[in-house]
Amino acid sequence: MADTLDDIREEYEFLDSDDRYRLLIDLGRQLEPMPEALKTDATLVRGCSASVWVYPTQPDEDRLHFLADSNAAITKGIIALVLLTVQDKPAAEIAQTNIEGLLAPFDLKNQLSSNRTQGIPNMIALIRETATRYAGA
Repeated sequence: MADTLDDIREEYEFLDSDDRYRLLIDLGRQLEPMPEALKTDATLVRGCSASVWVYPTQPDEDRLHFLADSNAAITKGIIALVLLTVQDKPAAEIAQTNIEGLLAPFDLKNQLSSNRTQGIPNMIALIRETATRYAGA
């Protein structure tokens, strides 16, 4: 995904709710493909209404790169948005990142149904816990 979180936020602010849905779906389509073999119970994010899988990789000693997917288009866009806040950053930095604060301008709780947003805290918690574990290793 070439766009930054700020680029996406600027575009998002000017869109009506239908176009915001389309933007999220497009973000999800831009996610790097996640191999089916990685979509396991171990990588499944708990508490999401749709299935969401997140798998960390470590392209070098310091940084984390996440693969993610969902079986629902909008949820896939949400995890893509979450990943824009942390992708390819050092694990210690990710662990300290205020992901919720970075996503606040998108006002997802008021833009999307509660079913679609209920898993966001779990996605963030999983990413944060993973980063903390890697930072401490």
